[in-house]
Amino acid sequence: MRNVIINADDFGLCRGVNDGILDSHKFGIVNSTTMLVNMPGVEHAVELARLHPELQVGIHLTLTCGRPVSAFVPSLVDERGFFRFTSRIFEQKEIDVDAVELEWEAQIDTFLSFGLPLSHIDSHHHVHSFAPLIPVVKRLSERYGVPVRNVFDDVEGMNLLTDRFSMGFYGKGVSVERLTRILENRREGETLEIMCHPAYVDSFLKENSSYCEERLRELDVLTNLNLL
Repeated sequence: MRNVIINADDFGLCRGVNDGILDSHKFGIVNSTTMLVNMPGVEHAVELARLHPELQVGIHLTLTCGRPVSAFVPSLVDERGFFRFTSRIFEQKEIDVDAVELEWEAQIDTFLSFGLPLSHIDSHHHVHSFAPLIPVVKRLSERYGVPVRNVFDDVEGMNLLTDRFSMGFYGKGVSVERLTRILENRREGETLEIMCHPAYVDSFLKENSSYCEERLRELDVLTNLNLL
């Protein structure tokens, strides 16, 4: 395990995101990424991953963007067939846990069908930390033999990717100074994951994400540093 993992989320979202992540790896400090297998840019992402096997690739499980992979999860979708949840999923009183497990297993199996090694599990909008779904995540981690992004306040028996996780390099926190401070505050011997979202802003991203210009700033910082 690397002591510091700089993980770029949303690989597979669209070509602009894929190219931004790859450039942040080739010319910067990104050494890991996680893939959305249900989004339009996934084939392009798979092709890039195959060309750059030194880039670790995990899965970015989702319930909050795109359509499900499984055809058997009606409780998770709206009338158009898209996931009915948003980043406010944590306010849900009830959720069909069995359907989530079926869908997330299908997403992981789709990833494995690409022939890529699966490095770890995380999720879009950190939905894997939603309390009713934590047992699902634990079972999937054990079933597929991979660790999980450590976004939990307190969890027992989970195979965690790192000792600590930072989402401080995001939004207003995107700067050389902030990233340097996060790295310098790592305790001796501690493993650390830093989340990032570099991208080039294409039309799909502009139409489907409120986080666009910030991704360009992230790309600038990540490709102009040699901090690791």
